[in-house]
This record gives sequence, C-alpha cells and structure tokens, in this order.
Amino acid sequence: MDVISTLLLVLGIFAAIVVLVTILKTLYTVRTATAGVVERFGKFNRIVRPGLHVLIPYAERVFFVDLQVQQSQFSVETKTRDNVFVQIPVSVQYQVLDDKIYESFYKLSRPQKQIESFVFNSILGHVPKLTLDETFEQQGSISVTVKTDLDSTMSSYGYNILNALVTDIVPDAKVKSAMNEINAAQREQVAAQARGEAEKILKVKQAEAEAESKALQGKGIASERQAIIDGLRSSIENFREAVPGATAEDVMSLVLLTQYFDTLKDIGTKNGNNTIFLPNSPGAANDFLTQILAGLRGGVHPQK
Repeated sequence: MDVISTLLLVLGIFAAIVVLVTILKTLYTVRTATAGVVERFGKFNRIVRPGLHVLIPYAERVFFVDLQVQQSQFSVETKTRDNVFVQIPVSVQYQVLDDKIYESFYKLSRPQKQIESFVFNSILGHVPKLTLDETFEQQGSISVTVKTDLDSTMSSYGYNILNALVTDIVPDAKVKSAMNEINAAQREQVAAQARGEAEKILKVKQAEAEAESKALQGKGIASERQAIIDGLRSSIENFREAVPGATAEDVMSLVLLTQYFDTLKDIGTKNGNNTIFLPNSPGAANDFLTQILAGLRGGVHPQK
C-alpha cells in the first residue's frame, strides 16, 4: 500500500503540473500598443489585439509585435563632389503599420538593419553629387530625400517612416579647421574694408569741416575789415563836419596817433608784456606817424 500511495502522489503532482502548464499556455494577455501574431503548428493563424486571449495548448504559439514609435540612429560616411569626406548622422523614427502587421513580422527578420541599408543607399546616392557647402545648405532637402526613399521602400514591408532627420554634417577635423581659417580671413577682410571706409568718411568730414571753418574765418576777416573801413569812413565824415577844412590825411593822423597811445596803455597795464617801442617819448609820436604814413604812401604808385 505504501508503494501504491507514493505512486499515486507522484502521479497527482505530475498531473497538477501538467494542468498548471496547460493553463499557462492557454491564457495570455496582449499589452496596449502591441499586437499578437498567433501561429498554429508553425503556420500563421490570426492577429490578436490587446487583452486576454486563449491558445490551443501545445498547438498554438503567440509572438508579440511592438506598435510604438521606434527610433534608430546611423552614421554614414561619404565623400562630397569636391572630395571631402564627411560623417552624416541620421536619426530614423519608424512605426509598424496597424494594417500590415503580417508583412512587418514575416517579410523582414531584422528591420533595423534593412532601414540602415536603405539609409546608406539614399545618402550615398545623393551627397556625392553636392559640394561640401551645398551639403550644408541642403541638409533639410537631404532629410526629405532620405524619408521619401525609405517610405517608398519600407511601406511594402509594413513600416511607416515618420521622420528621417540628418542631425549633423561632420567633415574631417583638418577640413573644419581650414574652413574656420577661411571664414576668419574673410571676416577680417570685411572688417578691414569697413575700417578703411570709416577712416575715409572721417577724413572727408574733417576736410569739409576745415574748409567750412576757413570759409567762415575768411568771411569773418572780410566782415571785420569792412567794418573798419565803414568806421573810418564814418569817422572821417564826422571829423570833417566838426572841423571844417580838415582833410582825410588829418583824420588818419589823428586815428593813428590815438591807436599808438592806446597800444602804449595796453602794454603798461597788462602783466607779462615785454614789448617796448623805441623811442617811446610823447615827442616821438609825430615821427612814428610820419613813418607810418610814409609806409602807406610807399605802396601807392602815383598815376602818370
């Protein structure tokens, strides 16, 4: 009896394990944003959606397909038309089409590698036609070209390409250094031209200001001389009216004599003056007047 009891206990435990395994293989859940591909005896049977589902034990298997947006990053090395090697990082965002789950699961075994191959093919077919500068300028159009090429190819495999972004263009370090030097030289040239134009404008303005200043100074001197002449004319006329029979020479003599004594007065009243007129006696004023008039007459040539 002990042997039979032990055998029955073992059989009971085995049966419980079989039942438990059967239940585990029968019931399963599919998560949100996931689809299940069910195969019966290795052959596709159906696609199941999120929720609790039942499998035929030991006859059916389920495989899960992620429907969320996925991202893969690649770096493509290629040469531009002007023989510059560049690294082009590309970021691809893709998603399984909900109505093509069967194609995405059975047609491609490694979708990321396939996408990488198509990205390389698209980049290598487009960038070598462009110069380095054109590659930088057309970075956005390269992204559009890569996305278009991927869309047309991957849609038949059940994948939707959401974005294919060329995130950067990285030339060789020596090329980058040379480009920076060229840019710096061009900027220095522009700065030198700007400084030259500024100096030119400054000199022109200074010359214009100097010319205007001299013109105004000339006008001032001319006005001053005109005022002196008008004053002398008025003085002569007033003097003739006050002293009948007085001549212009008499008036000029009086004016010069007055100027002489005013000069002596200024010299005597201002500190630091060391100018001395010799002779400086009052009796010498007549001689001084005679000399001035003689000097004025010397420059006048009598008419013949």
